[in-house]
Amino acid sequence: MRFHHLDLNLLVALDAILTEKNVTRAAGRLNVSQSAASGLLARLRNYFEDDLLVQSGRKMRLTPMAHALEIPLKRILLDIQSNIVNVGEFEPATSTRHFKIMASDYAVSVLVGPLLRKVHALAPNMTFDLLPSVKLYQDVLTRSDIDFLIQPDIFMSGHHPRQWLFNDSYCCVVWRDNPLVKDTMDMETYMKLGHLSVNLGEERAPSFDETFIQQISSHRRVEVSTSHFNALPYLLIGTNRVAVMPRRLANLYVQAMPLKLLEVPKKIPELSEYIQWNHVLDVDPAHHWFRRICIAESGAAHHQPEPGPGSISADVDGLS
Repeated sequence: MRFHHLDLNLLVALDAILTEKNVTRAAGRLNVSQSAASGLLARLRNYFEDDLLVQSGRKMRLTPMAHALEIPLKRILLDIQSNIVNVGEFEPATSTRHFKIMASDYAVSVLVGPLLRKVHALAPNMTFDLLPSVKLYQDVLTRSDIDFLIQPDIFMSGHHPRQWLFNDSYCCVVWRDNPLVKDTMDMETYMKLGHLSVNLGEERAPSFDETFIQQISSHRRVEVSTSHFNALPYLLIGTNRVAVMPRRLANLYVQAMPLKLLEVPKKIPELSEYIQWNHVLDVDPAHHWFRRICIAESGAAHHQPEPGPGSISADVDGLS
């Protein structure tokens, strides 16, 4: 089918080429040969009168026109998927939808793991990719390279809808036999101990609590830095170190490991966890169903705060 002399079948090929920035990988995504993908790129270059993809050292890069096409093209294809391909009744029991979720290991442990167990019972044929947080997560969301972003509210974009899931407080965690720690944690003891630090992603960005801790204790001695919240308990046992952890995660570990939870010596603002998605997918039946499951599993359906901009209703009736 052609629209203003453009073969609309080429739009899917263009999306794959712009996303992968590599003809071979685009061919794999399209399930065609490399020569066929090269032929599609040639036709696209002819239509747009632009190279679209050019060599830059050892890598390929998008031309300015290709960059300008990238996000509008994603929106068009998502609109087609949500409003035409996926229109109609959604049946969880038979759905084969595949979702990509970007979340920290903390969110996976306290929410996504239990959530996917619930989903498996209701929609056993759904599949998922769990992806670590990256610095440009909002770009990834806007391009719809992911379906859902689960992050603290301070990392949320104002350009896409979001929904509050839960709040979590912070606590100090130490080895149960740490000889330097009694039944409470005061600032003097806290500062004397060696510390564990969480820095996220390839760029090693400080986590939400880490940013605040740096403000109140800039002279603390960080002995070990990690990018995983779930590594903290293992790095505490047999040492005199201390870590500040979200309480929900700490409670999971204290049940199975020789750890002790204490109040932080100076209050840290609570963590507010949200789920966010591209606005184009608002009306997608499978997306809407999954969001309602997520809200119900998080407890947000029963502890709903005043809705903020872009929030959705926590209506969880008729999940199955």
